[in-house]
Amino acid sequence: MAAWQPGEDVVVDGGRGELVLFWAGFPLFGAGLAAGLTALSGWIAGLAWFPFQGLFELLARWPDELSYPIGIGVGVLGGLLLAVVAVRERLTVTVGHRSVRLHRDGHGRDLARADVAGVFVDGKALVLLDTAGGELAREKSDLDAERLRAAFTRQGWPWTGQDPHRDAYRRWVKGLPDLPPGADALLRARQRALDGGHDSETRELHGELARLGVVVRDEGKRQYWRLVAGPPPG
Repeated sequence: MAAWQPGEDVVVDGGRGELVLFWAGFPLFGAGLAAGLTALSGWIAGLAWFPFQGLFELLARWPDELSYPIGIGVGVLGGLLLAVVAVRERLTVTVGHRSVRLHRDGHGRDLARADVAGVFVDGKALVLLDTAGGELAREKSDLDAERLRAAFTRQGWPWTGQDPHRDAYRRWVKGLPDLPPGADALLRARQRALDGGHDSETRELHGELARLGVVVRDEGKRQYWRLVAGPPPG
């Protein structure tokens, strides 16, 4: 591998191994799981609470030379669908000296170095703060925190290591009086999205709250919030 040269962008992603896991590992796992379930289809068909009863009843009635190819095919298809979702959610971070690109699901977002006052990892989220203390970006991923730190510090970005505003967060409960108008309703809607596992809606409402000057972070299914020190970004 060629040595990194000053001025070159540094790319942090899951690498080829991650793609191999998605496109090969997931279908193979699905095939193995499906083969095991097909072997147990007669027993599973007798469990009234088990989902997809109709499918297992059919597999149990069919001969092995038909049931196993069909069952394994369904498992491979499920693995491929899971791989598609995983690839869409894969985050790629390209760090340059003057800007950073955050790329996910076919969409890229560029942030200028001049607008960023701090960079850190919060749990599994890469966070970039603006000069007023608001969040320019909060992107969840499985990227290695040390690789991210090395990429940003190599390019001269202000890596803080942790959230400098962590002590300012408060647990959200319904009806808090200190929130800006409209923020409580957004937090209620976001809580429902968070409880339901609707990630895209959760991210969208996170952005709506940021426009009101409210920064939100999650611990499990609990929301914590703080107000931006300066005026919210316009």
